[in-house]
Amino acid sequence: MPHKTVLLLGRTGIVVDDVRAHITVSDVNLLAGTSLEDVQAAFDSNQIDIVIMGAGINIETRLSIIKHIFDASTNTTVHMKDWDSGPAGMLPFVDGVLNGLVGAA
Repeated sequence: MPHKTVLLLGRTGIVVDDVRAHITVSDVNLLAGTSLEDVQAAFDSNQIDIVIMGAGINIETRLSIIKHIFDASTNTTVHMKDWDSGPAGMLPFVDGVLNGLVGAA
């Protein structure tokens, strides 16, 4: 199974150790961020395979982030969480995305 680098984005800082402790996929390198600047820095220093974005980031920032990702990479996938499941839905969403993309590989 190939090693994947995953960038987790949220309105507030995501505790990577907490996410790592709860996801069921182990072959990932988790990075975290809350802003366009964090995304730019992550893409400048890493090959990002997967971006998972929470719903709490305002729409203008989300659109700027998406534009930057697609300008910077032709092979990064972007996954955006719904609003209605709330903060409690983030870990199940991340785990589901990673199981679908990494766990099945």
